[in-house]
Amino acid sequence: MLRWAWRLFRREWRQQLLILLLIVVAVAAVVVGAAVAVNTPPPADAGFGTAQDLATFNLTPTSKSATDSPEYVEAQTALLARRFGTVQVIANETFSVPGSTQTYQLRSQDPHGPYGGPMLRLLSGHYPSGADEIALTPGLASELNLRIGDTWPLGGKTVVGIVQNPQSLLDEFALVPPGQVTHPTQVNVLFDVSPSAGKALPTYVTTPGANNNNVINPSTIVLALATVGMLLIALVSIGGFTVLAQRRMRSLGMLESMGATDRNVRLVLEANGVIVGVVGAVAGFALGLVLWLAYRPHNEQSAHHIIGMFALPWNVIAPALVLAVIATSFASGYPARAITRVPVVSALAGRPAPPRQIHRSLVPGVIALVIGFLLFSVSGASGNGGGVIWLVPGLVALIVGIILVSPFFLALLARVGGRTPVAIRLPLRDMARYRARSGSALSAISLGIMIAVIICAVAVARYANVFDYVGPNMAANTLNVYSPPTGPTFGPNGQNGPAQPVPSEQSQVSTVHAIASAVGAKDVLELDTPAVGLQNPSEAGRQWDGPIYVATPALLRAYGINPSSIPSNVDILSSRPGLAGSGVQLTFGGGGKGGNGFQGLGAGGNNYNECTPNQCLAHPVVQEEGRLPIGTSAPNTVITDSALDRLHLANQNSIDGWMVLANRPITQSQLTSANSLAASGDLSIESKNDEPTSAEIVNWATVFGIALALAVLAMSVGLIRSETASELRTLTAAGASSRTRRSLTAVTAGGLAFLGALLGTVAAYVGLFGWFRSNALEGGVSDIIDHVPWDNLFFILIAMPVAAVLIGWVLAGREPAGIGTRPME
Repeated sequence: MLRWAWRLFRREWRQQLLILLLIVVAVAAVVVGAAVAVNTPPPADAGFGTAQDLATFNLTPTSKSATDSPEYVEAQTALLARRFGTVQVIANETFSVPGSTQTYQLRSQDPHGPYGGPMLRLLSGHYPSGADEIALTPGLASELNLRIGDTWPLGGKTVVGIVQNPQSLLDEFALVPPGQVTHPTQVNVLFDVSPSAGKALPTYVTTPGANNNNVINPSTIVLALATVGMLLIALVSIGGFTVLAQRRMRSLGMLESMGATDRNVRLVLEANGVIVGVVGAVAGFALGLVLWLAYRPHNEQSAHHIIGMFALPWNVIAPALVLAVIATSFASGYPARAITRVPVVSALAGRPAPPRQIHRSLVPGVIALVIGFLLFSVSGASGNGGGVIWLVPGLVALIVGIILVSPFFLALLARVGGRTPVAIRLPLRDMARYRARSGSALSAISLGIMIAVIICAVAVARYANVFDYVGPNMAANTLNVYSPPTGPTFGPNGQNGPAQPVPSEQSQVSTVHAIASAVGAKDVLELDTPAVGLQNPSEAGRQWDGPIYVATPALLRAYGINPSSIPSNVDILSSRPGLAGSGVQLTFGGGGKGGNGFQGLGAGGNNYNECTPNQCLAHPVVQEEGRLPIGTSAPNTVITDSALDRLHLANQNSIDGWMVLANRPITQSQLTSANSLAASGDLSIESKNDEPTSAEIVNWATVFGIALALAVLAMSVGLIRSETASELRTLTAAGASSRTRRSLTAVTAGGLAFLGALLGTVAAYVGLFGWFRSNALEGGVSDIIDHVPWDNLFFILIAMPVAAVLIGWVLAGREPAGIGTRPME
């Protein structure tokens, strides 16, 4: 029987190719997804090296506390050494990168110490060994424009090597031998706690992995998704194995007529399913491994730490491989049991078993959706991330609801099309008759659409929050140049020092114009910050985030706004959609600047909606101006000169910096030149970050949902239509044209696509309504009602079904050569 099953697999590989592709793609996705998900977060032992414990001491040079003194650190280090044995001390002193807001650390560490080996990696040159030698990380060397052999400007040391921290590629530091950092701002002590030392440890001691006991982690999430994916694959695969059993019905009938038992027949088909699962799992693992090896260098750059070549989460991959075999074994079990119920004579005649009718009530599916709604509500009501654990059962409930309601809507669609032409009525009726298979395909499509719609809706709602603004900070052709701080600073060795002399305004302006010339700028705008702020009157909602600048005539003209066109009663101009109708309040009168001028918001019990006279304007006139920039650090919200006059703040503005507008996107070489110029003038620069826009997130989510839906359709429509091959032969004998045959496939694809898009969208919004209605911080249900991604929903609900119809029509093909006769096997 097993040999016959292997022969069946080899001869019918084309009919099982779709199932194999499903398994291969799913297993490969699990391998790559699990590897990325598990390896992207920083390692649990990052900062510990090979040590089991870490003592951290943060030193403040200006503090008078005894616990902030170097003597205290030395005493505690000696105590740890006496109590636990070997220790390794790593001292750090923080510096600022000239001309930038970035910082780095001067680090004294023994490269060959007992514990710190995994925290250092030599890329070129050699480790520093003398007091006049230093090694730099690649990023810091680039920022300081230094190479091996150059002199470090702050200490006269020679650069002898390029190093990095493999556990954190964002860790920018300059490495010196132990003892060369005399005024550290942080001291780390690595050591191992012996089992006999007891559990009483000082509060400054931490242990790797102590806070990683949460069951909701990347491994469990990927494994849960793999389980759901394999379940859906099993449901979709039932149709493929059913078609295979029908094609081999005469052979199986002959096998039974020769004395084979029902158990022998089931063994043939179930063994065939196991073979498909094993081959698909092995091929999928091989494909996933190749993809992971190709993507690993890019993952290292995005994860910012070194990842081992074969650092695969076997606790996720091994169960996924087993699940792949179980899924195909389960999928082949249904037709194996069904084929044994066919009489031997009918099997020898090639008569297929009548389709199994599913008379399922809509009520269980609706109950599951309601449970999902309630679980999402509980998750939204649990603040500070505590509700994440309720999202998993909520998603499971939504998936179960989709699976349970799918057969009902297939039957409903058949009833709706009961009076349509035969080319439409027949495929709709067939989907209802064979909904044991078409229902699973519909569930898979709906699941993909549900995930895509949830991502789209949440992204649009989050990015549309007018108070807590998120997204890119500025355009690619823009630079913000900031003045140096005027407060007290510390000397080069961390000791107390007087405030650094601030360059004159004339000198700063001269440097800014040199920067503008280096990047090919067309405008240089002063960024004036008044002592005003904005506040959300809702106590539970998000509060204002971002700077507020003065709407100077030069700034307005730079963005094509005529200052004389602004009504005199307007207080605020903003490009943030919805700010005008948000009930925002304007605060002023000694509350600070740059959006921090909140009054009456302390711990004394005052509400956000209180507006103190002479310190707050309850109803400022806000005008939306789409020509202002939308970046979070750009002047997206400005206060007018007339409002400053009314509030008597016209002479209280201060120049916070300048905005440089170039003619085209600023290149990396131009940015390097600008940083050098800024450093020479004691200024700092902010350039465009890598934050994605809302459009990028929702568009990619839409592409994912549509691609998944079309892939499931491509693998399901052919199976569904093959089960009705006898009816197609009857239609052909009655004179049906190729147009009719194409219509059958097109309507099948379009019907499944439309129902899947509709059910997935409804299920997504069931969960979203539950989450947003209980989460006041996000603005409540109005957030998703007012910010519906209509364009993306159009592509999902309208364009995708239309595309499915067109693809089904085109790929239906010409009449097969043997369509007029029943094939002999």
